Amino acid sequence: MKREDKTAIIDQLTERIDSAKHFYITDIGGLDAEQTSDLRRQCYKEAIELTVVKNTLLKKALENAKGDFEEMYSALAGPTSLMFTENASSPARLIQEFKKKKFPKPELKAAFAEESVYVGVDQLDLLSTIKSKEELIADLIALLQSPIRNVMSSLDSGKNILAGVVKTLSEKEN
Repeated sequence: MKREDKTAIIDQLTERIDSAKHFYITDIGGLDAEQTSDLRRQCYKEAIELTVVKNTLLKKALENAKGDFEEMYSALAGPTSLMFTENASSPARLIQEFKKKKFPKPELKAAFAEESVYVGVDQLDLLSTIKSKEELIADLIALLQSPIRNVMSSLDSGKNILAGVVKTLSEKEN
């Protein structure tokens, strides 16, 4: 590969890393053609962009990127692929789903999710439970609405009781 080609790939990777909300560094080496095709289909369904990269080019791209990704350098060994996504936990859940199918790969090497760096396979369970900013806001709104709903339902049920009491009293006077 020519130096110009490598530079172009590094620049593209750097730009993609800088614009990505979340990305995972994984190992998909060892999957046969059918398993790889299945993985790519699942990634497409989950809006995950899967790209196979060379470690040396990825390291240079991480060095050129805006964030501090130095912790991830240790994960750059062996076959490497990148998963770019808008939802921080969807690649982790996808990897877990493949593990349930008894596939040895993909295997998590490192991840950048919710502005934090995670390194190692042991981080997979944690990553699969991360909630997005939108999900956290929805949970907060639901918590804030809960007391209001309780008051409204109490008032709503109270009007039926009050109407029944008034009706009974009006019938008694006759």
